[in-house]
Amino acid sequence: MSVEHLLALVERLDPDRSPGRLTLIHRFGRDGIADGLPAMLRAVAETGRKPLWVCDPMHGNTRSVVPESGPMAGEKVKTRSFDDILEELELAFEIHVECGSRLGGVHFELTGENVIECTGGARGLADTDLGHGYRSQVDPRLNYEQALEMAMRIARRMRDAQA
Repeated sequence: MSVEHLLALVERLDPDRSPGRLTLIHRFGRDGIADGLPAMLRAVAETGRKPLWVCDPMHGNTRSVVPESGPMAGEKVKTRSFDDILEELELAFEIHVECGSRLGGVHFELTGENVIECTGGARGLADTDLGHGYRSQVDPRLNYEQALEMAMRIARRMRDAQA
């Protein structure tokens, strides 16, 4: 979405500039956030609006692969890289601080189950592991280990910001 389109939307959705009226979710992907987010943060700030900004680092980092082994061998599946998700989230925190804004929320798709739908994390899951625990019918989710690791990194980031 262009900055102009975003500004038209915030004007239409919040003409009275009511605090708390808008929740804006950004989902640029690891490779697009540094180029796209700062201009949007600054443009919305110039309108005097104070939306709740939420980062969705999942959807912009989805890719397709074909596992070589396991029950899904030869089938195209969607996956996400834990490292790409984490990097987009880290960049979001940094960009918000640089622009005088605050990241107010994060969207993750996760499960408490021992699935293998996203690669990376502490176990170092790779594309070749996807066929051995892929259960999602829709979008790949962080498994319980990856979700916990992500939560711990967010908590550490928030603690450091308060120090």
